[in-house]
Amino acid sequence: MAKKIPVEELTYEEAFEELQAVVTELESGELPLEKSLTLFERGQALSMRCSTLLEDAELKLKELVPDGEGGFIEPDLDLEN
Repeated sequence: MAKKIPVEELTYEEAFEELQAVVTELESGELPLEKSLTLFERGQALSMRCSTLLEDAELKLKELVPDGEGGFIEPDLDLEN
């Protein structure tokens, strides 16, 4: 078995691709319990990594804009649509 790269070193694309592979393998239902638990834990870590990287990207997209009264506001980015 190839040595796994630590989750915190993966890019979003790498983590997401590996997460998809983990889900596919778990859904096969043909793994022993111990292997399933190990994969499940890796999948949780990969999911958290993807979530963190997406949150970081969202923060980079946000910018403060003048509010017309000498202050600044943070526009509401509707990234869901």
